[in-house]
Amino acid sequence: MTQHHAELPMYPAPEPVRVANEQWLARILEYLGHSRLDATKLTLPELWLSPHLLLTQTCGYPLMTALCGRIRLIGRPRYELPDASAGQHCSLILGRAADPRYSLGDFRHSRGVINSEDSNSGMNLLRQRLAPLQENGRFFASVGISGGHRESLRWLRENLADLAAIDSVTFTYIARHAPEEVSGLRVVGRSASSPTLPFITAAGASDEQVERLLQAMNRTLNELPDVVQTLGLPEILPASEDDYQVLLDYQREAADRSYRYLR
Repeated sequence: MTQHHAELPMYPAPEPVRVANEQWLARILEYLGHSRLDATKLTLPELWLSPHLLLTQTCGYPLMTALCGRIRLIGRPRYELPDASAGQHCSLILGRAADPRYSLGDFRHSRGVINSEDSNSGMNLLRQRLAPLQENGRFFASVGISGGHRESLRWLRENLADLAAIDSVTFTYIARHAPEEVSGLRVVGRSASSPTLPFITAAGASDEQVERLLQAMNRTLNELPDVVQTLGLPEILPASEDDYQVLLDYQREAADRSYRYLR
């Protein structure tokens, strides 16, 4: 039995979501006849670039930047959730419900927070949305890096930041299963639409192996209706890097407005 890395780290919580992802991965591995290597000591970039990678999910922005040409794309999820459908999602730009500022423009010179500098949903989509509103290359008075969307939500709740862009799938999962984490927050705006987070495998995978992975992912979803219900994920769509070119277009739009860096 061949051993591979198989992890779904991009939506690790709340607990019902983590459990559903683990059930799905176990069924995929069983279907393919593979066993799972321990990946607990790997960073995300190490996992994404591992030669032993069978299956994982990454962010669309590093797919088109740091990972370009170094992995194989399997497909993208067709979530059927609020603000995520047909292989597309967006970011919800959140503030505190009690904040008197109403529109995005009102938040100039406020405190922003992002989950990471290479995040599409937390940074790239927010940068594109704010580019027309910035002044002299700056929108925020300060921008903090939280390390994750759930941490960004905590920064908002605890008045450590005023505005954050949260992946719409993450927001829905948390609102359903850990509503206290979004209590007291409100949607100030929405980003442009974006292709959902891609599933990838190792660069050495053949076309036949990629197709078999896609088939295995969809077949096992059909066998696991409770997983489909929890994840809001009925299907994995075929995908190509062309689908994600729009993320670089958003980057270019911001740069053309002299807003190359979110600040």
